[in-house]
Amino acid sequence: MGRQESTGGHPGDAAAGHIPAGPAEAAGRPPASVVAALMLTMALVALDASVVATAVPQIVGDLGGFSVFSWLFAGYLLAITVTLPVYGRLSDAFGRKPVLLFGTALFLLGSLLCGVAWDMASLIAFRVVQGLGGGALQGTVQTLAADLYRLKDRPRIQARMSSVWAASALAGPALGGLLAGYADWRWIFLANLPPAGLALWLAARHLAEPARAPGRRGPVDWAGALTIAACGSVLLFALVQGGVAWPWLSWPSLALLASGAALAAAVVAVERRAADPILPGWVWRRRTIAAVNLALGALGLLMVAPTAFVPTYAQTVLGLDPVTAGLVMSAMTLSWPLSAALSQHVYRRIGFRDTAALGMAAAALTLFAFTRLPYPGSPWQPALVMLALGAALGLFQLPLIVGVQSTVGWAERGTTTASVLFCRQVGQSLGAALFGAVANATLTTHLTGGHTLDALPEALETEAAEPVRQAVAAAVDHVFLGATAAAAAALAVLLLAPRRFPVLPDQQLS
Repeated sequence: MGRQESTGGHPGDAAAGHIPAGPAEAAGRPPASVVAALMLTMALVALDASVVATAVPQIVGDLGGFSVFSWLFAGYLLAITVTLPVYGRLSDAFGRKPVLLFGTALFLLGSLLCGVAWDMASLIAFRVVQGLGGGALQGTVQTLAADLYRLKDRPRIQARMSSVWAASALAGPALGGLLAGYADWRWIFLANLPPAGLALWLAARHLAEPARAPGRRGPVDWAGALTIAACGSVLLFALVQGGVAWPWLSWPSLALLASGAALAAAVVAVERRAADPILPGWVWRRRTIAAVNLALGALGLLMVAPTAFVPTYAQTVLGLDPVTAGLVMSAMTLSWPLSAALSQHVYRRIGFRDTAALGMAAAALTLFAFTRLPYPGSPWQPALVMLALGAALGLFQLPLIVGVQSTVGWAERGTTTASVLFCRQVGQSLGAALFGAVANATLTTHLTGGHTLDALPEALETEAAEPVRQAVAAAVDHVFLGATAAAAAALAVLLLAPRRFPVLPDQQLS
């Protein structure tokens, strides 16, 4: 008999005198059509985060706007990030199905508009529309996975979602290149219409939420939603543009960071006065949720090292072609879902927190091992490290998400899930800015030509290619040391959580 998590309520709930009411958990598995709809929507969000990458030359050649093309990615991810808390709270207030249908319809509309964009500015704007829909899909699909499956069955659906996400992220660049090279780049977006339409139809026809128990539902906190979106947009814009469009210690960066800090203070003030806040204080007052939020933020930060820098390392240091370099990184996406699926056998015995800590400790050792690889080495060596890293992170992430969702009732699950995903996205944005600065500083120190990451292709064509490769290897090593520190921070914040998560009585591990 495996160890059970505690079934006590939250201290915050006890103080309030009740646990928020919600519908009973699903007694059986949802219809296959509903699962298909969830998988389709998850694939669409993941695919569109990476599918544009290999089509940039064709897009720029057709529309122009080379100086701002990076916002095709940044605008999409920014819109997803800042809307996650809003959609999470709305799903708690109005139900998951309306939010899922709205998000799918908005994503479909954004895809259609991207396919008919007439210049780079319009394409970026329509990518933001896509992201506004994607924010609803990403959080709501994860929440529905907890609503529709009992705790003992959630690892299976979460592992499937991890597999879909990994496969979509991996296939995105290849699919984008094929469509741009053999058809037209506009089909990258227009190809979303049939699967998005099918997902919308399946969800509208077959998704049936349990009847909600009567409960208080105050007015929508639109002031809080707008303030949170503004704060997140300003801070993420500062992180994306800082060190790229202008130096970090410059007036634009300082002004944006100061504005972000002022808006953060405004968020606190607005949310304290709101009757039904978008970001309620209990998200940070409960030890379990706060610790998971911080730990997932550290995960987002450290994930920048393998996803953004291993392909550069493989091409520059190992001399691999882009496809083979992508395969080196993809080793991580093979072991992650498998490890996530098997993690239930671990957390049933030692609990959610200790399982996550075990995974992150293994991840820290693996990240550090990357810095000890020989120069230049063989492709199988970083691939093996990525395989081990995926296994470690699968053991870390899924127990935390499943565990924290099990500590709240239906009426708080959307907000809780969105806060976890929001922190992970913010961590990723912070990691991109921080590790990009670390890599560029290392290159500047090792090279005399003022090279940065953006100048690597030209630098490698010179006679001094070997020193450039050595400098890139040193830069990536420093990035992975930073990722190791982030893993150590994740381990530290996990200690804030109780050893046994306060799982609610209606949630059972077995």
